[in-house]
Amino acid sequence: MSKQNLSSNFDDTLLKYLEYCEIERNLSQNTIKMYHFYLTDFSTWAKGFLKKDAFTLKDIDEELIKKYRINLNRRISSKSNMEFKRSTQKTFLVALRALLKYLVVEEGLDIISPEQIILGKAEDRVPKVLNTDQLRKMFEVQNLDRKSGVRDRAILETLYSTGLRVSELVALNRDAINLNTGEFTVIGKGRKARIVYLSPEAIKWLKKYLAARADPFIPLFIRYSGKKMQENDFDGESLRLTPRSVQRLVKKYVRRSGLSVDATPHTLRHTYATGLLSKGADLRSVQELLGHSNVSTTQIYTHVTNPQLKDVHRKFHEDVESTGGNIKVTSLE
Repeated sequence: MSKQNLSSNFDDTLLKYLEYCEIERNLSQNTIKMYHFYLTDFSTWAKGFLKKDAFTLKDIDEELIKKYRINLNRRISSKSNMEFKRSTQKTFLVALRALLKYLVVEEGLDIISPEQIILGKAEDRVPKVLNTDQLRKMFEVQNLDRKSGVRDRAILETLYSTGLRVSELVALNRDAINLNTGEFTVIGKGRKARIVYLSPEAIKWLKKYLAARADPFIPLFIRYSGKKMQENDFDGESLRLTPRSVQRLVKKYVRRSGLSVDATPHTLRHTYATGLLSKGADLRSVQELLGHSNVSTTQIYTHVTNPQLKDVHRKFHEDVESTGGNIKVTSLE
């Protein structure tokens, strides 16, 4: 791979960087796809701002980065028709920092330091979770007379009992699941392996689903409608459910159960994590179970439940009640 210099065209450099991410860093195709999206956005914006059909690495300086940050901060989302959230802006800037780090460390270029791109503090995110009653309602509206209904119940139980990301769920193969031990290994983000555990309910519904299948296909979860199976697909790969399919089926059961929430597969992951913490699990264990590379990502769940604070609050009110509602105030002077 040829070395870059400051006169190198940005788009050419971007291509080489993405190849580096794939070959040297062994990043997943999804991660590479997102890097391509964010960095192409920067390229498109920079060409317009600089009024050039192409620009070089020499053009990337503090002023250009500052103007790009302002542009991101003023952008309106096509989905929400609202300004970009800080967390959204951060994803664009993280990709740009990663590219600059590659240019400094791997290519040895004297270019703007990645640390000079200030990410800023993102807004606190409060994960959306379902309570026990909402879960029960959503898990009881499948048509169990149909194979797809049994499959869907197995999917919901698996998502809730393991905290899997939807991309991890649909990538599962039948031979990867051990229904005897109730545990198996999954390859998550960054191609990192971790062990996840199935609940007795998840095991029960997975057994029912697999018992109803007479096919030899490899994917754990397959579709029963839609376009025909591809020719010469002996493994059934063309029948594998997609993340979008699972998202749609979750929304279908949310509507069918009459819940007034906008739940997604990730909501079940949030609910799983919150449930672990509310039962006293430590943050490090929850981080391992979710496959988070950084514990700060796991800490968002402490905004939803904190057993220690809840216990302090309960004891305070018990003390108040035991004194007949009279609160003794001690002077601080």
